[in-house]
Amino acid sequence: MTVIVTTEPEPIDAGQFREAFGTLPTGVTAITGLTADGTPRGLIVGTFQSLSLDPPLATFCVDKSSSTWPTLRSLGRFTANILSTEQLSVCRALSRKGDDKFRDVDFAESVIGTPRIAGSAAWVHCEVLSEVVAGDHFVIVGAIHALEIGAGDALLFRGGKFGDFNLWPTPSSSERKVSA
Repeated sequence: MTVIVTTEPEPIDAGQFREAFGTLPTGVTAITGLTADGTPRGLIVGTFQSLSLDPPLATFCVDKSSSTWPTLRSLGRFTANILSTEQLSVCRALSRKGDDKFRDVDFAESVIGTPRIAGSAAWVHCEVLSEVVAGDHFVIVGAIHALEIGAGDALLFRGGKFGDFNLWPTPSSSERKVSA
């Protein structure tokens, strides 16, 4: 078998890029912070994930054009509210532009002084550890200071739709087998 490696990759079609990665379900997470004057700030990401167990680290990505991330970055800490399937309205509220995103969002102050959104599947309380520029996004690494487990299943996004694991058929046992 011959493998050809080029130094310049072929241009990737943006539509194909979105379609290919749209097949992969992602969790829906609200990244939140509280300003010194008590104003809640937040944004939605589909990239929140664990990074390291020792030390406990998490990571997420945010578009460089975000108007909310600079404020959250300056606060130095955030809570990743892993939204539950019952929180599509929270996702929509925090996806809006403007300063009134929390108008209809029920939250309380977390153990690290950030908005902890009621009803989430889990909460991960972090300090911003580092940020790297990668293409049109920032990759943020957070040092985890506390965790809380809520109730319910995590809200997922796949193929332009929100749902849970029941949105997609469960593969039969024969479909789950991986052959070499």
